[in-house]
Amino acid sequence: MQFTAADIAALTGGITEGNPGEKVSSFGKIEEAVAGQLAFLANPKYEDYLYKTNASVVIVNNSLVLKQPVKSTLIRVPDAYSAFALLLDKYQEIKTQLLTGKQEPVYVHPTAKIGENVFLGAFSYLGENVIIGNNVKIFPQTYLGNNVIVGDNTIIHPGVKIYFDCVIGKGVKIFAGAVIGSDGFGYAPQADGTFKKVPQIGNVVIEDDVEIGANATIDRATIGSTLIRKGAKLDNLIQVAHNVEVGNNTVIAAQAGVSGSTKIGNNVMIGGQAGIVGHIQIADGTKINAQSGVSKSIKTPNTAVTGSPAADYASALRSQAVNRNLPNLEKRLSALEEIIKSLKQSITE
Repeated sequence: MQFTAADIAALTGGITEGNPGEKVSSFGKIEEAVAGQLAFLANPKYEDYLYKTNASVVIVNNSLVLKQPVKSTLIRVPDAYSAFALLLDKYQEIKTQLLTGKQEPVYVHPTAKIGENVFLGAFSYLGENVIIGNNVKIFPQTYLGNNVIVGDNTIIHPGVKIYFDCVIGKGVKIFAGAVIGSDGFGYAPQADGTFKKVPQIGNVVIEDDVEIGANATIDRATIGSTLIRKGAKLDNLIQVAHNVEVGNNTVIAAQAGVSGSTKIGNNVMIGGQAGIVGHIQIADGTKINAQSGVSKSIKTPNTAVTGSPAADYASALRSQAVNRNLPNLEKRLSALEEIIKSLKQSITE
């Protein structure tokens, strides 16, 4: 696929400087790009590469003031990074739109209902009463259990497993190896020290425009639904336990874990490897630093926390600074004790 600089400017709302007919067919990093590729410059640290890059077209910020001539055609936009992300998204969208039809072998239960322009990859499985919307792309080795619903324009990448009764919204992206609707971790302790499994009869509901990373796991509810609200973005290798609610536009980085029945608000940011205990609430706009351990509810919106157990971010940083100075403070204290000891001796003499 080829695009001209004029095409790209029209799509991004940018202004072209140079040859509007310059053509590109792929993407490249500004420091490595070759002729026929599109690059972008958003970070000022990489500006020097702009003057020697071989990229045919480069997207830059409107505010950029050139220090020397460039040989690439430029497209000026308000935010180069966002514009480049838009182009990558459109490029992927065009590529996936080309995928339609059914590869073989595929199992589709006679009661399943499939919309228009759907792609079913080889070795995928659709159980009883599955409903697939329009323009859905299901890549090979995907499993959809009985009564699963998948909304329009959703993309399910290879090896995804979606258990029975789960509901996937529109425009959702689920990446390879993710498991949606596996049993929640529910066991009742018995008098003899054993544990009796509590049946997990709920489901998972993923709303529109959510992204679920590779090998993430989202457990089904014991009763009711585990909820991932509209616009949430979950990274790879995340564990979301039964009956958890993740709010609108909340982002969770890799290897984080959320224990059962915790309610996470809207626009929350959770860093990698953070752990959150069960049955608590996280207020809207909370920021949880990487590797933090959250052991109690955060009730004040827009709070930032860090550490384990997690504490107010600014206070925790001050405490860390004090901790780093403890050896020096110990030496100073010892020196003061010696001075006081000498003064006492002089007084008694």
